[in-house]
Amino acid sequence: MRPTLFVVTGPSGAGKGTLIRRLVERRDDLAVAISATTRPRRPGEEDGREYHFLSEEDFLRRVRAGDFLEHVCYVSGHRYGTLRQEVERITATGRSCVLELETQGAREVKSTEPEAVTIFVEAPSFAELERRLRERATESAGEIGERLALARRQAEEAADFDHVVTNDDVERAVGEIERIVDGALAAPRAAGKLLSS
Repeated sequence: MRPTLFVVTGPSGAGKGTLIRRLVERRDDLAVAISATTRPRRPGEEDGREYHFLSEEDFLRRVRAGDFLEHVCYVSGHRYGTLRQEVERITATGRSCVLELETQGAREVKSTEPEAVTIFVEAPSFAELERRLRERATESAGEIGERLALARRQAEEAADFDHVVTNDDVERAVGEIERIVDGALAAPRAAGKLLSS
């Protein structure tokens, strides 16, 4: 089976990261792409493990060179993106690549890689999403408010993606994503390179 590109998206607090971790733990045919960023490295982080840490200058040079599959600049001013070579590194081993992206990045990937399989993860309710964000307590009240406003807008985009998975129970939701992965890997596709040049 030819490697496939899977894009998992959805609002902050929906549980994308948890579902991806559980999914990849179960399978040796999937690997998560390591994003590139311009944000400073935090204590204990290693280049190439948590992120590929790039300077602003190097990041922009690589954008101009077309090295990124997708990239975004957050309100913080820090840039994040997926390097094409990172996807190629994974697929060269015969594994399919999983990306965890905001909806904007997911749209970018789908526009350039139409065979990519996009999965939108949602919380069972907006009240539950708000509870999860407040429980995480990694953001200020103002930032949580901004994330909730963004989540409302993103929820309206769910139908634009190939699949929508409600994360009401982690094991059930992981099982649903795994069935989507199995279906995509078993489906016949046109031969050719995974990434468009």
